[in-house]
Amino acid sequence: MGIPEGKLGISFKWKSGPRNLITDVPGVKVGHATIRHGEVNTGVTAILPHERNLFQEKVMAGAAVINGFGKSAGLVQIEELGTIESPIILTNTLSTGTALTAIVKYMMAQNPDIGVKTGTVNCLVTECNDGRLNDIRGLHVTEEHVLQAVQGAAEDFEEGAVGGGTGMVCLGLKGGIGSASRQLEADGRTYTTGALVMSKFGAAGNLVIGGRRIDTRKCNEECGREFRDSGSIIIIIGTDVPLNERQLKRVAKRAMISLGRVGSYCGNGSGDIAIAFTTANNQPHYSDRNIWDTKMFYDENIDCVFEAAVEAVEEAIISSLYHAKTTVGVRGNQYMGLLEFLEKYEKE
Repeated sequence: MGIPEGKLGISFKWKSGPRNLITDVPGVKVGHATIRHGEVNTGVTAILPHERNLFQEKVMAGAAVINGFGKSAGLVQIEELGTIESPIILTNTLSTGTALTAIVKYMMAQNPDIGVKTGTVNCLVTECNDGRLNDIRGLHVTEEHVLQAVQGAAEDFEEGAVGGGTGMVCLGLKGGIGSASRQLEADGRTYTTGALVMSKFGAAGNLVIGGRRIDTRKCNEECGREFRDSGSIIIIIGTDVPLNERQLKRVAKRAMISLGRVGSYCGNGSGDIAIAFTTANNQPHYSDRNIWDTKMFYDENIDCVFEAAVEAVEEAIISSLYHAKTTVGVRGNQYMGLLEFLEKYEKE
């Protein structure tokens, strides 16, 4: 999906995958649970790096805490060990605990040895605050919603105001879930790098698309909103390019460039976190070998991986706005979708 070709007057350098989604990376799947009724606009999005048992077959990963105003769970062990061993969950801030409990139970059901014959599991839960459109204090996300997102994961999935992005706002407009992918050639083979974001960041008036500033203050001044960069974004980058954990952390750090391209300056109250993983260097939980072989990209030529990731994240952010619809939420707050904003204001 991403942004349909020719729309919004923007063009990209790198070729996208067939779906233009993070699921163009072979084995990756995404699922949503969307909760939308009355003043409730929230949900869960789950990313499965591969279809097998993630605890038994971990993926190599790296993370970058661009701005640490956040309450995610599981990042410390990524920093230390450089692996992910559970589905990646995206939800609202106050549902982090519920989501963590749910995914721990899911992993224990798959692995009876957890906490008995081996150590415990490091589950990965990420969050943004959807309190502008959602009754966040109501704690409406349940463990069942988390399981629904995980069990419904597929190669094709919706973008916009769905799953964990249902109640998010971004750069003065309705935000949500966005995704895109890029293909690159290395040593005679085609590789794919994909991105998925949950966008809830940026100040109204700062949105930039393809180098053109779009003044979203027009639809926010009517509501008397202050123009502060006080949101967050979760950025997930997946690839089948062989990278080690050091290189994956470097890829994750480059997501900050994508944020700058669309108008963010990572304000004081913004929790901006990027996580990158590869499906090319899976690590077994148990091994009878002490030495394990992995592959990595030649550092002197890694710029193509960086650039593809930056562009995929940039389009994923814009796509989260492109696919989101105008939403009325808690306390009567309303945020316009990008297309409806352009239809109303850009023609005047």
